Amino acid sequence: MTARASDRARYDRATAHLDAPLAIVDLDAFDANADDLVRRAGGKPIRVASKSVRCRALLERVLAKDGFAGIMSFTLAESLWLARSGFDDVLLAYPSADRAGYAELAGDPKLAAAVTVMVDDLAQLDLIDAARDGGREVVRVCLELDTSLKLLGGRVRVGARRSPLHSPAQVAELARAVSRRPGFRLVGIMAYEGHIAGVGDSVAGRPFRSRAVRLMQATARRELAERRAAVVRAVRAVAPGLEFVNGGGTGSVQHTAAESAVTEIGAGSGLYVPRLFDNYTSFTGRPAALFAVPVVRRPGVGVVTVLGGGYPASGAPGPDRLPVPYLPEGLRYDPQEGPGEVQTPLLGPPADDLLIGDKVWFRHAKAGELCERFDALHLVEGDAVTATVPTYRGEGHTFL
Repeated sequence: MTARASDRARYDRATAHLDAPLAIVDLDAFDANADDLVRRAGGKPIRVASKSVRCRALLERVLAKDGFAGIMSFTLAESLWLARSGFDDVLLAYPSADRAGYAELAGDPKLAAAVTVMVDDLAQLDLIDAARDGGREVVRVCLELDTSLKLLGGRVRVGARRSPLHSPAQVAELARAVSRRPGFRLVGIMAYEGHIAGVGDSVAGRPFRSRAVRLMQATARRELAERRAAVVRAVRAVAPGLEFVNGGGTGSVQHTAAESAVTEIGAGSGLYVPRLFDNYTSFTGRPAALFAVPVVRRPGVGVVTVLGGGYPASGAPGPDRLPVPYLPEGLRYDPQEGPGEVQTPLLGPPADDLLIGDKVWFRHAKAGELCERFDALHLVEGDAVTATVPTYRGEGHTFL
């Protein structure tokens, strides 16, 4: 029996009393992935990206481990909810226009002490001030550095379009503005290198593309390390009390941790290890989060139909954004239909061994987005479900 076949047998036994659709997290794999992130971080603390987990119970589990400290959230409403729930170090990773949220933040000393907001433009400070509604608490601020690689005088750009702050001078200028402005305190810098951490460098069947990605990433790492160090020096000259410099992502943990200017690493997807992380040479994780849907039809030889399953991930549309049939091994989509909203035909020899009601296990393309589809995660240890915990959705929150 292969390792994957053994996993399928365990998951089927563990969930035999549960009807699909359902989602699980294999805690042995989750914990092993967490330990590997800590190893790769080389002693620097890891701030957990909540959008890649979206489950309070699992956030608490990983933050209880040595090597993890703090949360990187994705909306202001989520940040406030987490802070009210007892998480005392929440970095909002994206700018917000949530005026009601800012009013709540500025009016509550506990929230203001726990939450740090993201800024890359003076207009965002103006919005926060206009939203205070009488609240006088000092708002903690983090500046985001644009990490993109610019070539040929800026005519070629590699990387996500995020912050407008690219040079040390631009970041230092905004740092001075924050430092001089009453009601704000500059405490951090964040620089997420998505083109390094979030792009696989070993794509099956595409050796030339893989080689090009590795070359690009090596060039980008060198350029960013030098520029990030210069940015930190420039900002510390303005704000010597800077508390943290956050960088990284699951795919680049060990490279970013090696930079002396970086004080902490941001990562989250590496806990669940979705299918997009199968194409990396920098690390190998264990798939920890899966969902199962039931067989509901057997249309013919070599084909079964399962209920639902059409859960595409965000990003540029393409086959790599689709869930992948994982267990039993050997199933594939019908190219004329793909994964459907209500039903999904699957082809391949294993189909003939599947009965009505059997579970087919899938891996999502991305990590936390799986939790937008399910109210609960069944936590599996060995061949038993040892707990069932709500996702954000199960607690009545989607945030985006």
